Amino acid sequence: MATPARTPASTPLILPAETAADLMSVNPICIREDATVQEAVALLTDQGFSAAPVIDGAGQPVGVVSRSDLLIHDREKMAYQAAVPDYYAAEELSRAHGQKERGSSPGTGVDRTRVKEIMTPVVFSVAPDAPARKVVEEMLALKVHRLFVVGGGGVLVGVVSATDILKPLQ
Repeated sequence: MATPARTPASTPLILPAETAADLMSVNPICIREDATVQEAVALLTDQGFSAAPVIDGAGQPVGVVSRSDLLIHDREKMAYQAAVPDYYAAEELSRAHGQKERGSSPGTGVDRTRVKEIMTPVVFSVAPDAPARKVVEEMLALKVHRLFVVGGGGVLVGVVSATDILKPLQ
């Protein structure tokens, strides 16, 4: 079997950033901790994000909600739903598909779970003046795809994602 030809070593990649502030996306789109799961699904889907920071009423980050958190919530919710019977009564078969029984309350089946109940309640963060090398080292050590950038007063000012680090290397 032939081995692939080796190419000469290319020029090493150099990250042209000195601090977290140089890398971060400013004013990240966040979701409130009291938002519903449906709002989180809509936000992540509409924006094409895999996760979003969760903030409290003061604008301070209190966690992150990810697609994984939503999938876990959905799986657990499904585990508690009533099993589908192996048989149906004649009156159940005569109802049109999706038609509610008389007397069922409106809103039945609506998930009222709040983001704060399903989010990952950990905030991995760095200061805006943290060296870029430290940002990369932290992301690798923590095995995360993003770090929050928190300024004075603990307010979220940005986020550094793996994409933010890779963009300037192209």
